[in-house]
Amino acid sequence: MLRYIAFADDLSAWFGKVFAWGILIMAFGVGYEVVARYLFRAPTPWAFDLSYMLYGAIFMMAGAYTLSRNGHVRGDFIYRLWKPRTQARLELVLYFIFFFPGITALVFSGWKYAARSWRYLEVSSNSPAGVPIFEFKAVIVAAGILLFLQGVAQVFRCILCIRTGEWPKQAEDVEELEKVLLETKSLDVLKSEDEGFLPSRELDAGREPRDRDAQ
Repeated sequence: MLRYIAFADDLSAWFGKVFAWGILIMAFGVGYEVVARYLFRAPTPWAFDLSYMLYGAIFMMAGAYTLSRNGHVRGDFIYRLWKPRTQARLELVLYFIFFFPGITALVFSGWKYAARSWRYLEVSSNSPAGVPIFEFKAVIVAAGILLFLQGVAQVFRCILCIRTGEWPKQAEDVEELEKVLLETKSLDVLKSEDEGFLPSRELDAGREPRDRDAQ
């Protein structure tokens, strides 16, 4: 199970990071459109199509990567109070009730949607440029399959947690800035204590009672 989890995590990360480069392409396209439209009065017929198609592709293909890093939004004000085994049991049930049926429907519906688009080589109706969009419809199927594979890895994580009482370690190649800053601050405090001195604010707080006693 651990080998499959590592395989699924690596696969999701590879696709997520490859499609992340689309953000730069999208930003360049939008920036070019702004300059061309407002400085040279020559708007492009393709910038809008480029931006919304790339955004959709990035959004879809980032789903499995975010799932592998436990990064999806979760209402965990109760969930976080439970023991890991209880969390894992609940997640295991919810994956089979909601996740896999939903992703399976996405794959099959997306397949019909993409197949119809490929059959007549669909182009965008939002601009006169006739930008081909049938290739992007295939992203729906690819994203669904990738999410399904990652979902199996998450089920294995739940099973391992139920057995051991601890969640298997998640890959952490990306962390929130707030978390990094808090960890850095904690390390600074520990380092100060090891070296025999505390930050000035803590020293001032420690002096106050003695100053009052002296008065």
